[in-house]
Formats: sequence, structure tokens, C-alpha cells
Amino acid sequence: MSSLISVKNLVKQYGNGVKALDQINLEIEKGDIFGIIGMSGAGKSTLVRCLNYLERPTEGQVFVKGRELSKLRGKQLRSERQKISMIFQHFNLLMQKNVIDNICFPLEIAGVSRKQAKKRAGELLQIVGLEEKAKAYPSQLSGGQKQRVAIARALANNPDILLCDEATSALDPQTTQSILELLQKINSDYGITIVIITHEMSVVQRICNKVAILENGHLVETGTVSKIFANPESDAAKSMIFGEEISVDQMKGKHLVRVVFRENSSFEPVIGNLILRYKQPVNILFADTKNINGTATGEMILQLPEEEETAAQMIAYLEERKLVVKEVDDDVSI
Repeated sequence: MSSLISVKNLVKQYGNGVKALDQINLEIEKGDIFGIIGMSGAGKSTLVRCLNYLERPTEGQVFVKGRELSKLRGKQLRSERQKISMIFQHFNLLMQKNVIDNICFPLEIAGVSRKQAKKRAGELLQIVGLEEKAKAYPSQLSGGQKQRVAIARALANNPDILLCDEATSALDPQTTQSILELLQKINSDYGITIVIITHEMSVVQRICNKVAILENGHLVETGTVSKIFANPESDAAKSMIFGEEISVDQMKGKHLVRVVFRENSSFEPVIGNLILRYKQPVNILFADTKNINGTATGEMILQLPEEEETAAQMIAYLEERKLVVKEVDDDVSI
């Protein structure tokens, strides 16, 4: 089955010669919550605007449900865009219109009658939990409420895809969590594919099932969130997961092993149980693990006991618990 969104050899170059995107290849499946992450200037906002042709690529192709967007013109392209909605960091609400009229606006542009538009807007306000704010104006709303109105408006035309460009960057952590939970519910209840542009790895960790990492206009890594958190391969991914400031001294010793967490419950004290079972000390030289939807991901470097048989038994014990265990040199640095 073909992907819902397929990006082929995408290039976006501006008149000043700057390449914002260079040979991007990406597949997004129906039902994904797909994160596109990178630092400022990585090209992620340019990429999301190419997905609905608000930005026309210099080279390459974008397919949505098998239709190549570059082949569409005028009414055809506008019709396709109605199925690809977008929400923004700064909400982009019409300040002179109240909440219900903001949500009705795209429906009326699409030719829906005022009566039908108001009925649909009322349903959407229930979905986003703002029924009591129908007559309020944007200036009377909090940031989280404004973003909920923007989400309701984006859902008005029953889109297949929702693009979120830094949609939580202007919000406090508690409000961010509530908006991410709303997006998860929309994805689950209505089957809408969501693409989230962000510079915050915590957003990807909380909500996304797949992620693509951009650096200086290049796609440097892509895959499931659990895989990339467990074993990042690119320098950009390592930097975003572990942070720029990580500094670990060189480690020396016998029986050093790198343990990669991928499938284990974050509530299972694997290392603690290992020590209790073999009644031998284990030295944790480095650890960076995270809880992603109840699963522990990340890695540790352990120094096991020097006695060969005990060390081998410990490795077997860890592998039985679905940990990836790799022996490393007896002189390693991270």
C-alpha cells in the first residue's frame, strides 16, 4: 500500500542561492503522528509548507494519496488543500470575529450555508471542549483556548491530514500537554494523520510514533520514535536526545557493556533485579534513559564483575529481558 504522503528528492532553493531543503525523501503513513524535528534554520517549516504546496519546491515531488501536487492547478489544488489543514504557533485567528465565526470562516469560503456551518462549528467546539466560548473573541481567550479554536477551525472541512507548525511553542508546559492530548484524541478518534513540526524533543517523545530529523536542510535520520530514542545514529539525533552539554569522562575497565533499552517496561527495575539475583555489584558508568509511553528507551554503559562466568550469566540475563547488550572496548568514551 502506498504512503499517504510521499516526498521524493525534494529541493527548495531560494533566489539568494540558499538551499533550505536538499534531496528530502520521506514517507508518512495514514494514521501516523509524525514528528519533523530540527534546530532553528534546519528547514522543517519550509518542508511542512511544501507538503501542501504553500511553498512550491524547486525540484522533486510531493504525492498525497498518490496524487502529485505539482500536477494540480487552481481549483484542483485548492480542493486538495482543503484536506490538508494547518495550525500555527501564533494561532492566526481573525481578531474581529468571535469564536464561532472563526470556525465557520473556512466552511463559508468552501460554499457551505451559514446554517450548516454554524451546526458544524458547534460540533467542533464540543470536540475541543470550548462550547461555552462560542461568542467570545480571541482577545478574551488564553493561549491554550486560542489554539483549541485554531484546531477546531482546522478540522472544519474534515481533513485527512493536520499539519502543526510549532503549534505548542508559545504555550506553557501544562497547556502544551493538554493540546498534545487533544491532538492524540483527534488522531485516535477520527483517523486524521498528524504531522508535527517542532524543535522540542519532549513533544516528539510524548505524542509521535515516527520522527524525521533535519539538519541544515538535510534529512539525517528517520524511523520510529522508540528506535531513534533507543539508538540514535546521527550526531543531530544524539544532540537532540542527549543534549549539547553531555560530557562523560573516559571510562576504563574490564567487562564494559553497552545496554540499549527498546521494549522493556519503564516500571521494571532490570538492573536492580540483576544485582539482587547475582549478589554482585554492577557499576553504572553512564545512563541516559527515557520513558516513552511506558517503555524505557535509551542506553547505559555498565561495568560487570571481573569473574568471567558471572559476567557471561549477567549478559544472558539482560538479553533474556529483551535488552540489546554489546561488549565494548575496555577503554571507551562518550
